[in-house]
Formats: sequence, structure tokens, C-alpha cells
Amino acid sequence: MTDIRALTAEDHARWLPLWQAYLTFYEAELPDEVTATTWQRLLDPAEPVHGALAFDAAGQAVGLVHWLFHRSTWSVGNVCYLNDLYVDASQRGQGLGRRLIDHVAADAAAKGSPKVYWLTHETNQTAQRLYNSLAERTGFIQYRKKLD
Repeated sequence: MTDIRALTAEDHARWLPLWQAYLTFYEAELPDEVTATTWQRLLDPAEPVHGALAFDAAGQAVGLVHWLFHRSTWSVGNVCYLNDLYVDASQRGQGLGRRLIDHVAADAAAKGSPKVYWLTHETNQTAQRLYNSLAERTGFIQYRKKLD
């Protein structure tokens, strides 16, 4: 059984290894400044960014989720973007990813959001099997233009 709860300032040492594992999973590197800023935003109640950790029965952090709310031209209420989701490899396949998504969806519903949406990489077939069971695959393709 796992417990999912909001991040606190005392969780940095629990959060950081999961965050780094998440970045490694996606073969991404971020400057330390970005990681530090992300952590500060997750703790700042004035920010629209939120985070939670999942803990196993032994009290070890085994999953993380980050989400944010933003305006949309397609709804009156803010929509919820599930920005990051990571489950430690030792815990995968046990329903924790689903529980983390449900955690975000409950917060979004409580705040009047009409939807939760997220992205995954096209090669992440394992995650897609879960996501296809939980949500509609919209068919939209993301494009990115880097700015200097």
C-alpha cells in the first residue's frame, strides 16, 4: 500500500533522486538552476504548480507527480496539465501510476478544472497502455520551436 501526499519543504532529499531518475529516463539534462527553481515553485502557494510524492509501506518515496493549472481559450475554468509523472522501476505495474493520475484528477476536479491532460514520448509504450485505459488519446502532435 502506498500513501500519496503533497510535497513539503522537508521532502527535498526524497524528491530529488526521483526527479533525477525521471530526467534520466527521458535522457534529459537540466541545469541545476532549473531544478532548484522547479523545487521552489512546487513549494510556493502563489505558484500554479503542484507536486506530490508516493510512499511505499516502508516510508520510501517511490513516485512523483507534478501538475499545473493554466487558462485556456477553450474553457472558462483553468485546465490542469499533468507535467511530470514518475514511478520507481521497482514499483511499476502495481497501479501506482494510475493512483498518481487519480490524485491529480481529484485535485483538478476539486478546483473546477474541466480536464486533465498530459503528454508522453511516442516510445513509452508501457505508459501508453496505462494512459489508453484512463483517458482519450486526442491525436494531436506536439511541435516545439526553440527560442534563443
